[in-house]
Amino acid sequence: MNPVIQRRVQLGLLVVGVTITFMALTLIAGCFKNDSTIEASKATVMAEVVSVDSLHAAVNFQTPDGSFHSPRFGLLYPTELSEGQRISVDYAVYNPDLARPTGRTAVLSIIPALSVMVGAWLVVGLLMVAVAEFSRRRRRRDDAGENTDGRDADEQNAAERDETVSPGSP
Repeated sequence: MNPVIQRRVQLGLLVVGVTITFMALTLIAGCFKNDSTIEASKATVMAEVVSVDSLHAAVNFQTPDGSFHSPRFGLLYPTELSEGQRISVDYAVYNPDLARPTGRTAVLSIIPALSVMVGAWLVVGLLMVAVAEFSRRRRRRDDAGENTDGRDADEQNAAERDETVSPGSP
């Protein structure tokens, strides 16, 4: 592989790794921002979990002013909930769509985000090593193929040794 192409491929892989890292750190920062928004105007009510999947939990709750709310994007940190369960929910008074189960915080977002970052850098690192190894082997093969008489390097070395031996010697 041409060294310029190899360098560009590896630089592209680095950009992918940095981008994924930036996205994961932004995710963590967003979770902490949501938590600070909830903490700034927190109210707690009982809510009923109406549906659950691996990434979302939809709940219904009634605020003290009598209005019913079901957060558009579900609860923050929705793990270990089951349909029909009644749970205590913290929500932002000025934005009832921002709600989380009581006791759960943005700290729960750190391990998944770090796992994504570590996994991404492992893949990027392995791909960078694979590109470098492919390039090294290709260069070695191309260098061996540059012999003028078409013989491979081992045959050429053997022929050179035979020429240095004087006639009549075994």
